[in-house]
Amino acid sequence: MRSTLVSYVLFAAMLIALAAVFLWVPTEKEMGIIQRIFYFHVPSAMSAFLAFFLVFIGSIQYLRTREEKWDRLALSAAELGVMFGLIVLITGPLWAKPVWGVYWRWEPRLTSMLITFTIYVAYLMVRDYGAQASQAPRLGAVMGILAFANVPLVYYAVDLWSADQQLHPPRNVGLEPTMEYAKWICYATFFLLLFHLVAQRMELARIESAVVRLRQKLDDA
Repeated sequence: MRSTLVSYVLFAAMLIALAAVFLWVPTEKEMGIIQRIFYFHVPSAMSAFLAFFLVFIGSIQYLRTREEKWDRLALSAAELGVMFGLIVLITGPLWAKPVWGVYWRWEPRLTSMLITFTIYVAYLMVRDYGAQASQAPRLGAVMGILAFANVPLVYYAVDLWSADQQLHPPRNVGLEPTMEYAKWICYATFFLLLFHLVAQRMELARIESAVVRLRQKLDDA
């Protein structure tokens, strides 16, 4: 019942966000209609960062308690963080081509985001293929903690490198009020989507674990 209610709220939030992006906010004067990708690109990036933070928290808690729920949180959040990271890496070049003239430049934020994405893909590969079943959660937890160190590097990349190496604007670029409101509507919608999907994926992981244990009992019987 609660999941159904959240689904309805999420659907309504998505409709409001889409209406805000395509019907409410004005077209940006310099970049034109392509600037509307901003309302998907930036919230996807922040959702990926939030997911990677959940991986960090889940990994620490798993090493501390060895409780499966924390491992499920870390793994579920990592999968969704990679999904949102992929959205970032797709929408970014689509936005960059009309504005920068190229799909990709090896500038600090783009490069650091690609590295972060690759690290978390490696995390998922380690969880699935790179370790024995008994060792995978512990090895993944260590990797999930260390991997998060790259997330602040992506966020603060525009501050850590000189302006002549940057293509991204500074973090504190002002938006007109309508655009600012639409940005926060999209943030709320993407965050709600993230938490809903994490909860659903954790429940699926719990069921998968229960099925594995049941099969083991049947094999031992």
